[in-house]
Amino acid sequence: MIPTNDQLLERVERYLTQIGFPDQPAKLYDPIGYSLSMGGKRLRPMLLLLSYGIFADDTEQALPAAAAVEVFHNFTLLHDDIMDNAAVRRGKPSVFARWGQNVAILSGDAMLISAYRLLAALPPQMLPRILERFNRMAIEVCEGQQLDMDFESRDEVSVAEYMRMIALKTSALLSGATELGAILGGAGAEDCDRLYRFATELGLAFQLQDDLLDSYGDQRLGKAIGGDILEGKKTYLMIAALARATEQERTLLRTIHTNPALTDAQKIATVKALYDKLEVAELTRREIEHRFREALGVLDTLSVRSEAVSRLREYAASLMGRNK
Repeated sequence: MIPTNDQLLERVERYLTQIGFPDQPAKLYDPIGYSLSMGGKRLRPMLLLLSYGIFADDTEQALPAAAAVEVFHNFTLLHDDIMDNAAVRRGKPSVFARWGQNVAILSGDAMLISAYRLLAALPPQMLPRILERFNRMAIEVCEGQQLDMDFESRDEVSVAEYMRMIALKTSALLSGATELGAILGGAGAEDCDRLYRFATELGLAFQLQDDLLDSYGDQRLGKAIGGDILEGKKTYLMIAALARATEQERTLLRTIHTNPALTDAQKIATVKALYDKLEVAELTRREIEHRFREALGVLDTLSVRSEAVSRLREYAASLMGRNK
């Protein structure tokens, strides 16, 4: 019987708690356990296991790889929080805030190494291909992060450049995890490529939705509204607005987050009023829908038709807040 998505998530959580990091030195390993215990969607290991389950039955065999991508993801978060000077992660003090920069750097390094140690538990004959794909995923995430930082100092960023950046920074981990699952499950090259394209499109839709929710979400969901606006961040909405705005409006959009005469609420309201005028929220919604349809369309081209594919489709829909 194919495990349900909830059962797969339980297996991921159980495996992560059983990794067994050493007790000492405490300042090296305690932050790792703390980071992994903070929860999160676990969407990368879930995508890996769901992809694996399309081609193979025993998902237990793929758990080391699923844990590896989750440990790697959390390593990137530790270093991201240092770069962003972020005091909070998932509603709790970040490792950076709780233990300081040096500990966050070193514990993050140890997490990266631990991810490779987890991969070492996979069948030896598969390691060359697995490591090649994992390494490509890892370097793409770094490239995406650097592009994101580069955009901070640029006045002009095109939509195409932004989509390329999030394809690396966000989609690369999703597509890498999904393709790793397919490889481990014994999928052919064409199906691996199809699942890579599926997860890339899903990752783009997921990030665009996150951009939209930052300005138009519901605070009752626990997400503060307008954080990207207050940081002057070049999201899809901001870039689309800059492309449609007058020169006077562009100047306002570029500088309002640094205006000391305005409260945070006034800054957010002013920018959202411009977004509404320029119809960028609706533009973003259309792009999200397009990317999501593209992702599901790729699943229809897989050589396998099974309940496992339906589970992957169902999971993708849940990530986007869909019923189907």
